[in-house]
This record gives sequence, C-alpha cells and structure tokens, in this order.
Amino acid sequence: MDIRPIKTDEDHISALHEIERLWGADEGTPEADKLDVLATLVDAYENIHYPIEPLDPVDTIKAHMEMEGLKQSALAAVLGSRARASEVLNRKRPLSLDMILKINREWHIPAEILIQPYHLDDGAARKAA
Repeated sequence: MDIRPIKTDEDHISALHEIERLWGADEGTPEADKLDVLATLVDAYENIHYPIEPLDPVDTIKAHMEMEGLKQSALAAVLGSRARASEVLNRKRPLSLDMILKINREWHIPAEILIQPYHLDDGAARKAA
C-alpha cells in the first residue's frame, strides 16, 4: 500500500481520485484498508485547509428544513404559530427553552446545537436585552 501524507492541493485531488476508484471495496481487503486510510488523511487535510464553521441554531433549523423539504408552515406547526416561526427564522425572536424542546422532540435536532448563543436582528437584540 503506497500512501503518502497529503501536503498540497494536488495531493488532495489525487487522494480524492483514488478514493473514488476504491469506493465500494469489499471490507477486509487491502483496497478497503487503503480507502479507510485515505479517507482519514483527506478528512484531516480538509479540516485544516477547508474548515466548516458550525451553523448557529437558526441556520441549523433552516438547513434541516431545506434537507427535509419543509416549509415555514412545518416550523409553525411545531412552534404553535406562523408568526412565531417567522420571527425565529428572521432572527426577530430568540428560541425559548420550550421551542428548543419542541424542535428537538419533533425534528430530532440536537438540543446542544439549539441552545448555542446566536445573532439576532438588532431590533430584536434590544428587545431581548
């Protein structure tokens, strides 16, 4: 197995091509072992060179809605009103503990993500302060 550290973008691209070639290798084979090692190396390289910032609670809710094909009305059903859903999505109202628990229970978004501090629209921040 000829594997080298990934130090450059060219190394990264080469490793991605090799992963694509090895994809679907039978577990327990040398090819599967190589795939596992390459995937680990690519992950480490990407974490350093292309870090992904974690989403805040509102962006997490929006991403969940997009992935599940949900409309604002679905959030309104969880939170109990269209106005409340709109205010949350537009950063006019902070998530309350009750809202966090409902979203966690209904949509299985981890509460640890939903309780994180996040930016509100300036007008809402003054009201919440």
